[in-house]
Amino acid sequence: MPERDRILELDGSSLALDALRRFESERPRVRLAAAARDRMTASEATVRETVASGRVAYGINTGFGAFANRVIPAAKTQKLQLNLVRSHACGVGEPLPPALVRRMLLLKANALAAGYSGVRPLVVEALLALLDADVLPVIPAQGSVGASGDLAPLAHLTLALIGEGEATAPAAGGDTARRALDGVEVMRAVGLEPLELQAKEGLALLNGTQLSLSLALDGLFRAEALLDAAVVCCALTVEGLAGSHAPFDERIQQASRLPGQIEAARRIRALLAGDSEIRRSHENCERVQDPYAVRCMPQVYGAVEHTLRHAREVLGTAINGVSDNPLIFGDDVLSGGNFHAEPVGFISDFLAIAVAEIASTSERRIDLLDRRVNPNLNMFLAAEPGLESGFMIAHVTAAALVSENKTYAHPASVDSLPTSAGQEDHVSMAPWAGRKLLRICENTARVLGVELLAAAHALDSMRPLTSTADLERVHAAVRAIAPYRPADHRLDRDIERLARLVESGALSAHVAQA
Repeated sequence: MPERDRILELDGSSLALDALRRFESERPRVRLAAAARDRMTASEATVRETVASGRVAYGINTGFGAFANRVIPAAKTQKLQLNLVRSHACGVGEPLPPALVRRMLLLKANALAAGYSGVRPLVVEALLALLDADVLPVIPAQGSVGASGDLAPLAHLTLALIGEGEATAPAAGGDTARRALDGVEVMRAVGLEPLELQAKEGLALLNGTQLSLSLALDGLFRAEALLDAAVVCCALTVEGLAGSHAPFDERIQQASRLPGQIEAARRIRALLAGDSEIRRSHENCERVQDPYAVRCMPQVYGAVEHTLRHAREVLGTAINGVSDNPLIFGDDVLSGGNFHAEPVGFISDFLAIAVAEIASTSERRIDLLDRRVNPNLNMFLAAEPGLESGFMIAHVTAAALVSENKTYAHPASVDSLPTSAGQEDHVSMAPWAGRKLLRICENTARVLGVELLAAAHALDSMRPLTSTADLERVHAAVRAIAPYRPADHRLDRDIERLARLVESGALSAHVAQA
């Protein structure tokens, strides 16, 4: 577990995307800001006054969804919140991984800290106590349509707060070992008693897009690492194919006027800069142009970069947004629709398309390496073609993963199934958009792993010729994980190890100047 010497203060408005990007590795202690505490106390007072006066306000003293027209007596408002949590705990499927649950706890606490939800500060303190102790509610992955918020997943989170849910906590035996907790054990593990929910508090905890947002953020951070790795893979394959450097010329990119394309080409160009014996060996070759999966990568990766920039803008704003309903502004209790996760769902779908294209172009380059575009290589990179199959089936694996990605890249946000007797008649499907985005990211890491392995093998096949200093360092990093073996051998373990290297973001550390 990392050293926890940093404090992250939540005030509902200044959480930074970089802090979330580093959160899992740094795991700072998280505290509620004093100003946020004051705002929360003021909005809680409005809720109490609403109940006492009998003024009708959705979710405070009415039923939910299609029952919004049913007024609840003041004496039963606490029971109303308890029933809400119990009835909405309908999640199914595998539990979310710990990193996603930590992010959900953080984002839910930050949204409540904004002071528009009418909950007591101790509710946020309970969430942060779980987060600081790494006591993580067990939250099933399936069951949310992304409006009115991520109800079922957040109900399971809330069950843990009230002594009726399940959680896991660190156990002896290593950083990843965890033990199960149940019922009142969950809050007592952090030195607290289960919460007794007051008016509006159950609804405030359940209404929100924290699962949808956590999934989209995970996809964004993975996509950033995948694009970094794809740029490196492309440059390595250019050398393995004895390809042309001309398509990456700065003048071509400037003519496009697209900032992402200009940047992508700059990064590839930097990797190919410097003395390369491989390049010098084919300066006078007869090949005029390379296929698009090499020649058009500034354009494709530039489009991916533009998508990432858009995602950073939207998600960087959303992490400080309030997606509860109703919201409290002074004495006014206003019912709206911030819980609708369409903005987040669009981003997950857009990222899914972009990441799928990273894998698609990588698969095409693997095929180019296999089919002997470089006359110095054997078919399928085999040492003895015919007797050996070389990378023939490694390419098939990549093709299978790319085909899966094409299915997963179909946007979830264009679908909607009306729920709650038509009251919630248009929903975002953002959680599914996020979950399949992560599957695409996993597949893409493996496809890039295959390309790294094949491109490194191509360079080995051209020895004693050497590439640029940067790409030789990349080659060495690959070979440190997957040693060169020219004869046929099983490749699955090498592919998985290189996929982990891709996902870690460590590949770009070998090429700092690019």
